[in-house]
Amino acid sequence: MLAKKLVTAQKRGETRALCLGLGMVTCSMMMYFFIGITIVPFYTKSVWTTETVCKLLKANIKDKVLCPNSEGSEEEDIFSYPCLQVWVNLTASGQEVMLYHTEDTLERNPKCSYVPDKSENSKEVKARIETIASNFKKYQTFPCYYDPGGTQTNVILRRLYPPNGLLFLFLWPTLMFTGGCLIIVLVKISQYFSALSAWQ
Repeated sequence: MLAKKLVTAQKRGETRALCLGLGMVTCSMMMYFFIGITIVPFYTKSVWTTETVCKLLKANIKDKVLCPNSEGSEEEDIFSYPCLQVWVNLTASGQEVMLYHTEDTLERNPKCSYVPDKSENSKEVKARIETIASNFKKYQTFPCYYDPGGTQTNVILRRLYPPNGLLFLFLWPTLMFTGGCLIIVLVKISQYFSALSAWQ
């Protein structure tokens, strides 16, 4: 009677462990799919892939400009902010080009090097842009990214999805997938030895 209860408890534990492993594998596959359709296209679409050194030529804050928060947005989504324009000398080619914060900055407003978040108030935006301009003037040379193919003549300061960041995103679903597969394999091995012991 006791042996039968132990076998039943063992089977329940194996079933739960097997469900846990299958759940981990399923979740990791969903994470792979989500990353593949949302982040990977932005990474592959970016042409600013080569890092170089940029030397500051000028950083000017112009009058306020209007910027829509997204394409096709209504008038209430349009906000104004001081326009920071940063021009640098690209050491790779010696050209004078405009610097943008990220790839998204160029799409949102090609006239300005930095586009603030709409949620910030006007005083915070002004202080932030003045701080950014003073930092550029303080550090005359800094790393930046340019398009080696020449499709885009401008440069960006930071990539939204660098290779290291993309690998870090894939790390967690990979660990979950590996752990799920390991649990399934261990359960199958336990079932095999249990059946072998019962047969003997």
